[in-house]
Amino acid sequence: MMQQRVSDDSDLDERAVATARALPLHLVQQKGHGHAGTAMALAPIAHVLFSRVMRHNPAHPHWRGRDRFVLSAGHASLLLSVQPYLCGSGLGLADLANARGLGSLT
Repeated sequence: MMQQRVSDDSDLDERAVATARALPLHLVQQKGHGHAGTAMALAPIAHVLFSRVMRHNPAHPHWRGRDRFVLSAGHASLLLSVQPYLCGSGLGLADLANARGLGSLT
């Protein structure tokens, strides 16, 4: 029987996923419209992609060698706003609150 290795970062991962699930719900409730379900459901997958799989540097968002993630589900647009926020891209909570707005960084 193989023993599963427990990551030292498991608590941080759990908190990041919980935050990634809570933010879309809060933002949709605050705006009074939108869809949070897909962004909440995909939060664990997005966390793994952005924190362990994809090559990207939030300090250099236009780096030519970065990986790109294309998501065609419009209902999950908040997913693509929350993950860069959590990765330290420089987006603030106010930027997330303005998601899908004209002139918004998101």
